[in-house]
Amino acid sequence: MSGVEEMVIAAKAGIENLAAADAAAELEHADALLVDVREPCETVRGVIPGAVLVPRGMLEFRADSATAHHLDGFDPGRRVILYCATGSRSALAACSLQELGYRDVAHLRGGFTAWLHDGRPVAAARPHADGHPSTQDDGAS
Repeated sequence: MSGVEEMVIAAKAGIENLAAADAAAELEHADALLVDVREPCETVRGVIPGAVLVPRGMLEFRADSATAHHLDGFDPGRRVILYCATGSRSALAACSLQELGYRDVAHLRGGFTAWLHDGRPVAAARPHADGHPSTQDDGAS
């Protein structure tokens, strides 16, 4: 078994890696589901506007419609863009979604750190109406 660094390198080689500018442009013009896989203690620094907050440990449960934890908005045919703090967890998460049958998945290379470094907008995280954290009110909780 390889170490986690090798796992992340392999994951990044098998997924679409978006720069912050590319992700921002895509989010302006597409119906992509933006997913923040950081832990709640990390999102206090802010989130990318429109992101659904799903801690990495719950991603597969939220994404799989066969589980009681599935969140509306997750659909294997929908474009999904994931991000974490620096891009390692989101790369692994993108691979997991591909294994679940998601066909159009990418992650933000460099994560939230790259987003901030690029001077992109940030929103405050707040709990969604159903108790799941989110920054959007479009039912994708």
